[in-house]
Amino acid sequence: MTHPFHPLLGREFDLINISRCWGDERVFYVDESEQVRSLPARWTSAVEEDPFVVVAAGRADFRLADLLALLAFVQRRDDDT
Repeated sequence: MTHPFHPLLGREFDLINISRCWGDERVFYVDESEQVRSLPARWTSAVEEDPFVVVAAGRADFRLADLLALLAFVQRRDDDT
């Protein structure tokens, strides 16, 4: 686990699978109680670090595409009211 705010930070688990679920790439693992769990793959070292995050180096919190998607979502909500 590499996400800085996750309570399992620094823990290692055996990877079962990496799969796209709910529109996000997720890793599946078995926890200490033998339960299959999943997490966003970007919270782990199982996938390459996002190039945007590397280049932004903490200077940008949001991608342009994500902001445009948020704007479209808000505009659709405004149109519905």
